Amino acid sequence: MKHIKVGELMTGNAVSVTPDTAFKDVAKLLAQYDISGLPVLDEEDRVVGVVSQTDLLARTARAPDPSGEAGTAADPPTAGSAMSTPAITIRAEDTAADAARLMTRRSIERLPVVDEEDRLVGIVTRRDLLRLFVRPDSEIRRRVDDEVLTGVLGVPTGEVEVHVVDGIVTLEGRVELRSQLQALVNLVEQLDGVVAVASRVTARTDDSTTARADRPRQAAQW
Repeated sequence: MKHIKVGELMTGNAVSVTPDTAFKDVAKLLAQYDISGLPVLDEEDRVVGVVSQTDLLARTARAPDPSGEAGTAADPPTAGSAMSTPAITIRAEDTAADAARLMTRRSIERLPVVDEEDRLVGIVTRRDLLRLFVRPDSEIRRRVDDEVLTGVLGVPTGEVEVHVVDGIVTLEGRVELRSQLQALVNLVEQLDGVVAVASRVTARTDDSTTARADRPRQAAQW
């Protein structure tokens, strides 16, 4: 089955800075584009870090007292001195679910998307991922029918009725084998845009005992 990839959701023209971008210019870009963070790129467009609003605030808190003695002024702060490194990134071919798990685990709002050489190709945000859950119910129903029931499980048309309301899928009907019941639910749950699955599907044949009886016994190792 087809899963939505990060490359299908990301913003391709990502705003970025370099390590020597001035602190104040980073702050201006964050405000101008109303974003929480920016990837920091080296001379070959590889992502070497990410600078966020939190990083800027932390860098400001560490700034030396401007009332210090003459001649002891610190170097002007830059993106390179404030950024978090190493950067947490993702690939365009990774799934949206992978991106969501990574964002949740690391408590971040956005991920730089990189190619095989860690060069920036886009940005994916939590807002982008939320688009998965506004997929039309009709599209979800079609994918359950075509990709899961017919394509994977080989269930004849009309054997299982599929109802979808606000991303909640209800299944009613009958399949041939009991072993197909859990597989059906698992596959539908993996479809992009599915919020929950309620299955009232039954099976004509209980093949669980048959499968155990047909399983070859492993020869004893002496």
